Amino acid sequence: MTTEFEGLVAVVTGGASGLGAAITARLRRGGARVAVFDVRPDDADADLAVAVDITDDASVRAGVDAVVAAFGRLDIVVNNAGIGAQGDIAANDDAEWARVLDVNVVGVARVSRAALPHLRVSPAAAIVNTSSIAATAGLPQRALYSASKGAVLSLTRAMAADHIREGIRVNAVNPGTADTPWIGRLLASAADPEAERAALEARQPHGRLVSADEVAEAVAYLASPLAGSTTGIGLAVDGGMQGLRLRPIGS
Repeated sequence: MTTEFEGLVAVVTGGASGLGAAITARLRRGGARVAVFDVRPDDADADLAVAVDITDDASVRAGVDAVVAAFGRLDIVVNNAGIGAQGDIAANDDAEWARVLDVNVVGVARVSRAALPHLRVSPAAAIVNTSSIAATAGLPQRALYSASKGAVLSLTRAMAADHIREGIRVNAVNPGTADTPWIGRLLASAADPEAERAALEARQPHGRLVSADEVAEAVAYLASPLAGSTTGIGLAVDGGMQGLRLRPIGS
């Protein structure tokens, strides 16, 4: 069992299910005490679960205060909470654009800025933001979602530049299509769920969906004190989708 996070305290937003739950479990296995921020925290398997709405600044600040009151410190923030969106540029109205950007982009800023005073005094401060393959590849019917995740990736680099001299590393993980409850719901709503799943698997060069545990391992690397020279990057966990261009099978 690795203990690279021994003595450290982490917050994982959206940590009660999906990628967030896998990230929480991995950090805890590494020795961290982990607090989950979630709008529905009851099912979270964590050292502390706090009901936090990342679209509300007072809620976020109260959550950070609760973590520091419980553990006396805060070293790692994983900004994982997010929501999906489907459709081309005409599919979503202004209210939906505002809602998705508020959660996926401004939510990252709210949680990070509330944590900053505590990260500045940590000997192993790290922020990891969940971006997406949608930030680096043009995906059909994902205009709003792609815009939000592209913003997260750009924000990550800007934050890394702003805070590197304060000893705070900031990185992003860019998952491909992952086997999560959100994808499960998306598949269930398709006219032919099996065909839709096969299409999602086929567009990733390794021929399958990314597992939540694989994303969690990448987050653990980016958050680890052992990765002290890694900052300002977007780490793709996408079966090669970002960079590989394979020839069709049999050609």
